[in-house]
Amino acid sequence: MIAFLNNLLSRFLIFLVMIYRYTLSPVMGRHCRYQPTCSQYMIDAIKKYGPYRGTYRGIKRIFRCHPFSKHDHYDPA
Repeated sequence: MIAFLNNLLSRFLIFLVMIYRYTLSPVMGRHCRYQPTCSQYMIDAIKKYGPYRGTYRGIKRIFRCHPFSKHDHYDPA
């Protein structure tokens, strides 16, 4: 039952990211400095680590994505 709920939550979170990618992202402009993009990183992290840890890692990545960041530009999940 827990695995089913985690899978359902993962699918829902990925769905939300996809909505962002096709609605808000084109309007705001594509300025992600990382490869893969932050939205793709979030999807990959959720698939790899599950809904809780994957979302945490994705949010951490989004907060690192700013012009003054000194991280590498290639940052796989």
